[in-house]
Amino acid sequence: MIRVKTASEIIKMREAGKIAAGARALAGRLAVPGAKTSDIDSEVRRFIKARGAEPTFLGYNGFPKSVCISVNDRIIHGIPGSGRLRSGDIVSIDVGATKDGFVGDCAATFAVGDISGEAQTLIDATRQSFFEGLAAARAGNRVSDISKAVQTYAESLGFGVVREYVGHGVGKELHEDPEVPNYVQLPRKGADPRLIEGMTIAIEPMVNAGGSAIRVLTDGWTVVTADGSLSAHYENTVLITRGEPEILTRE
Repeated sequence: MIRVKTASEIIKMREAGKIAAGARALAGRLAVPGAKTSDIDSEVRRFIKARGAEPTFLGYNGFPKSVCISVNDRIIHGIPGSGRLRSGDIVSIDVGATKDGFVGDCAATFAVGDISGEAQTLIDATRQSFFEGLAAARAGNRVSDISKAVQTYAESLGFGVVREYVGHGVGKELHEDPEVPNYVQLPRKGADPRLIEGMTIAIEPMVNAGGSAIRVLTDGWTVVTADGSLSAHYENTVLITRGEPEILTRE
């Protein structure tokens, strides 16, 4: 069931989104050569809690950390640990913050030191594919209009779009209806609703430098590209309005 938010609920979502966006920005600043991913996780957790919120991901379905940190060929759900970032890496950081019962969810991929031109092109294209999807996130359109915009842009540049993991509604729960795929799938009953004012969704392209195929590591969480190519991720929580969509995960 799609949960349309009230005016008072949207105010709470803006606050949660602001905290999540600030945590994402902090994590990006900490993503420097030599940084331990567990230290980034700890600092982000402190940041979120200092603002009266809770890290949404901590304990979610058993996830052991507060932030998903995915390096190079890791697409999503990377578990922070003792590993250190190196110059030339790219690191995708996914953050959630829950404040007054509502969730802000966002992600971005950051360069660590000096990276290759290929890696920078992938990061830029993934971010732009989000904005292509955002432009289609207007009341009266369908979810598939977002999906088509993301897929068309990313694939026009020769990149692979992940299919097994998708965007989603967000609000009182981290994952709500509807699903927001980054590709156009065969229609099934109820799978392509119209966007209406008051809906809040996470649009989150996951784009691979190579093919779209993925695999999950033995930790049961970390998702990597099947061909070992680089992957990037960009996400914001978005409010559907009467006019232009509003990004709720802004600092």
